[in-house]
Amino acid sequence: MMEQMLFWALFLLLGNFCLADLPKKPENISCIFYYEKNFTCTWSPEKEVYPTVYTVKRTFLFGADRDSCTSENRTSCSFFFPNLPYPNNYSIEVEAKNVFGEHKSNVTHWYLEDIVKIEPPTILTVEPIPGVKHMLQVAWRKPEGVPFSDSYICHLRYRRVNSTKWKPVIQRMENERPYNLTGLQLLQQYAVSMQCRVDTSELWSSWSEERIGTTEGLAPNSTLDLWRVLGPAQPDGGRTVQLLWKEARADPRIRKTLGYNIWYFPENETAAKETNTTANQQFKLHLGSGAYLVSVVYYTSDGVSPEATVRIPAVHEKSLQRIEAMQVYRSQDHLEVKWQTSAAEVDRWVIEWYPDLETENLERSWEFVSQTRNWTGRADDFLPFWCYNISVYPVVGVDVGVPHSNQAYFKEGIPLEGPLAKAQNITAQTATIKWEEIPKIQRRGFITNYTVFYISDRGKEFARTVNSSILQCELEFLQRNTQYTVKVMANTLAGGKNGTSFNFKTLSIGIIEIVLLACIIGGSLFFLGILVMVYSLTKPKFKRLVCPEIPNPAKSNVVLWHGDNFKSKLHLGEVQFHGKMMAVDERIPKPCLSSSGDLIDKLVVDFENFLDKAEVHRVEMMKMPENILSGENKEYVNSTCNFYSPSGKVFQGLSSSALIPLEETEEQCSERPDEETKDKSCQRPNASGILEPEQQPWEEVGLNPYLKNSVTTREFLTSEKFSNPITKKIKMQP
Repeated sequence: MMEQMLFWALFLLLGNFCLADLPKKPENISCIFYYEKNFTCTWSPEKEVYPTVYTVKRTFLFGADRDSCTSENRTSCSFFFPNLPYPNNYSIEVEAKNVFGEHKSNVTHWYLEDIVKIEPPTILTVEPIPGVKHMLQVAWRKPEGVPFSDSYICHLRYRRVNSTKWKPVIQRMENERPYNLTGLQLLQQYAVSMQCRVDTSELWSSWSEERIGTTEGLAPNSTLDLWRVLGPAQPDGGRTVQLLWKEARADPRIRKTLGYNIWYFPENETAAKETNTTANQQFKLHLGSGAYLVSVVYYTSDGVSPEATVRIPAVHEKSLQRIEAMQVYRSQDHLEVKWQTSAAEVDRWVIEWYPDLETENLERSWEFVSQTRNWTGRADDFLPFWCYNISVYPVVGVDVGVPHSNQAYFKEGIPLEGPLAKAQNITAQTATIKWEEIPKIQRRGFITNYTVFYISDRGKEFARTVNSSILQCELEFLQRNTQYTVKVMANTLAGGKNGTSFNFKTLSIGIIEIVLLACIIGGSLFFLGILVMVYSLTKPKFKRLVCPEIPNPAKSNVVLWHGDNFKSKLHLGEVQFHGKMMAVDERIPKPCLSSSGDLIDKLVVDFENFLDKAEVHRVEMMKMPENILSGENKEYVNSTCNFYSPSGKVFQGLSSSALIPLEETEEQCSERPDEETKDKSCQRPNASGILEPEQQPWEEVGLNPYLKNSVTTREFLTSEKFSNPITKKIKMQP
């Protein structure tokens, strides 16, 4: 019993193992007939564990023919044209075989009219009809592989290009008639695809290749946003005007612009209109100094837009200011501009911005806004670290008013370079540090202030901060004769940047101190001079000591002795010598100078010689016996006079008036007016005929001490014979 059970168990195991290795039975057989191409059948399962050979057996129902096709490890097999009679019916059986055995499918029956499948149709064009909105017309061609005896039908589907959802058209299409897609949106792109089938077949062709068409758009129905940038006036009165424009808003229903037409003419001469065409969104005009009207339109394949017009004012025309204030606020991702106005008639504004570069720049970014008093700029509109000029213009009709402008940075950074500085006006304790302004392209932000760092060679550091509008700093309380190292830092909200450091050295003594010392010394000397002058005026002796008076011989009593005769004889061309008048040759130097001033100067200079020669002449007179024996009542005193030649040599001789008659002297003395004699008594010669020292006339005019001493120390010696007559004459005076 036990042996039987073991036998059956072993048999079952071996039987199951053998059955597991057999190929699976082909199931789900499906066949498709491609007219005049092939007949193909497929089945499942798609994959076997062991290599398997499939054999498809085909039996023609309308005849006794039978054939087959074989495939290895593939779950499909095809019968090819021309061995494909149509119409016909087939019986199909699939057999799977491997090394362990074989397995056959059930027999299936196929009617070719029901399983025929044709190629998809070809879409030729998808285009709008001119003048018809919201429609596209689809032109197509019938598919290939349609049996001649059968008819076909087609279906269409479409979608917007930017969408994935298809919309089918429930309508039979045949005989290659164009199909009109209606109810579409304006100026939109649509993708179209088609498929077809034979009327008797249940199988549709695959979808055709997509074709894209664009519906007709609207004609331009809005004006351009037109702006202008006025260039400077030229010497001849002309100027350059840059026209800029853009569409007010992007309308998806309007086709792409093909070009722009520009008209401009003087405001008072509409007949002188000029026209230009361009494909760009800017145009440069060269206008005169007067006012102009400029109009711009754009055109598409659907039509022409209305005109956009702007007025170009005359060169010297003044516009009204309609904006009262303007502020710019900066945040992390945008820039906001606000302005205030009391002009109710203005409801349209132009915001203009451009980089503040140090070169002429006519390129502008701009935007129109309406019915608002603020504007927000996006981050894409600005570059970081660039300074922008932002202006707001009021617009009334075609007139543009006076703008209000401000500067702003969308984002600030540290300056690229520091200030270039130098030291000036260096003194002992002060110095002036001056620096140049950083170029705008290198600032990368608004300069809030400057910081001046300076350190002495002794290691002590100082710093001073000044406003951004100041480009110099006065350093005070510096140490004398000390070297300092200086650098200047420019600061923005983001940080600061130091400039190149440099050195300077203070002076040992300041210029002010030098000037002050010179002023003190000069003032002291000046004050001392004033004191000396005052003292000399109040102290005559000191005055005579410091500034001695030189006697004026013209005012001497000697002149008074001679009277008018002395003065008159000075100009005669003859001299009286020993009682005789003798002519003097005009060609020889005159004994006395022609002018009284020259005579006075010569008498002052040669007065000492006069005194030295007096005694000599007296002796010569004593040697004249004829004068004494003659008993004349007049006695004379010889006086020398120096003769000067052009060569500078001195000749001595007697003056024509050197002999002074004593009698005439006495007479002149007696004849003086009382008022003169009251103050001053007449001086008379002494018994010897010579004036006493205290009676000398130069005593009254402040004779120089050395001249006075020379006079008072001299003695005039006369003989007794000569003195007696003189004494007698003196005694005879009443």
